[in-house]
Amino acid sequence: MKLVVVGDALLDVDVEGTVSRVCPDAPAPVLDVDGEHPPCRWRALAATMAARDGVDVTLVSALAEDEAGERLRSLIAVPGVFGRSADATPVKTRLRSGGTSLARMDRGGGATAPRVTDDMLDAVLSADFVLASDYGRGLLRDERLRSVLTRVPVVWDPHPRGPAPVPGVRLATPNLAEATGFSGTADPDEAAAGLLSTWKARAVVVTLGGKGALLHCGGTPVAVPAPSVPVADPCGAGDRFAVTAAVRLAGGAAPDDAVADAVGAAAEFLARGGVSGMRAPLPSTVDEVRGRGGVVVATGGCFDVLHPGHVRMLAAARALGDCLVVCLNSDLSVRRLKGEGRPVNGQNERTEVLRALESVDDVIVFGEDTPEHVLGRLKPDVWVKGGDYTAELLPEAAVVRRWGGRTVVVPYHRGHSTTEILSRRA
Repeated sequence: MKLVVVGDALLDVDVEGTVSRVCPDAPAPVLDVDGEHPPCRWRALAATMAARDGVDVTLVSALAEDEAGERLRSLIAVPGVFGRSADATPVKTRLRSGGTSLARMDRGGGATAPRVTDDMLDAVLSADFVLASDYGRGLLRDERLRSVLTRVPVVWDPHPRGPAPVPGVRLATPNLAEATGFSGTADPDEAAAGLLSTWKARAVVVTLGGKGALLHCGGTPVAVPAPSVPVADPCGAGDRFAVTAAVRLAGGAAPDDAVADAVGAAAEFLARGGVSGMRAPLPSTVDEVRGRGGVVVATGGCFDVLHPGHVRMLAAARALGDCLVVCLNSDLSVRRLKGEGRPVNGQNERTEVLRALESVDDVIVFGEDTPEHVLGRLKPDVWVKGGDYTAELLPEAAVVRRWGGRTVVVPYHRGHSTTEILSRRA
């Protein structure tokens, strides 16, 4: 599945520091700056999230030819097709202390509509599914682009300063404030029903923050509750929601299932620290274990149809240390390795099942064929494989040795394999 994210690009910067005094001439806090963090809130955020999920994603946007635009281009880690913006790159600088924003300074941007190129239109038409991620900077007002977007399946994440979605979108995802602004009513049910008709959308979901979401497809609305999580910074939750919904719909999920998964994904994203958590290379579980001198164990694979051989291998791996992280091949990665028709279960389902096991502490999805990159971020003390391998012949062994880790092979349980299970059912 090829996902194209179409949207505005802007740069966010976090200036972090400490506050211990107030200005003598005004009741304002003084921020003693510790440093400027790498700006990981850039608004290629939706495309970056999709890529980290292992999705084949392309970003279609417009960038200015200025210093901030070049910086933004260097930070975008996904393939892109870019037009030219005549206005200066919008930059949002947050002054932060103790995990809280004290103030935000905005500069750049303008009223000139970005130029949409034929290459950008061709990229959109090549997509299996499109996420229109609007940040009100004018790109999604372009009539040629809007015409093309009516010819592909789209999830539309709107912005209060942006245009209405094109007719026929599979799902529009306004938050309550946006839905209120577009519909004129603050009642989520009335707003969703009204926008469904006004926008001629197949479905509209009004996201309600900690209260979950309300989905309207034309019949009885569906209320989807959200788990209770502490929220220090809600930035990025909407992107996480929209990406998950788009990927699940592209995979054939019904709208209510896609929305339920999206609500869960947004809650988990916030529980992990939101966008700030994306900066951290390790899961919080690993940080805690490593902080007390414990042993971090990792293993990897497709885990498509979980069977007793998997369960025994994971239990054996967990017994070798103080936490176990499973590096899970994404759907796209499994398809490349196993062929069409695989995986049988999508990566969200496989992740949920693995996390339900007592032996598994965390799951990281990766999109490559082998987990070298994710291992480089995780740096486990022990890397475990199950099967009739020789540890030193595994390609990951050389990677793990770089930081002094070791590779261990645990017993292979013959008679239990996904291939055999599927062949018996054929």
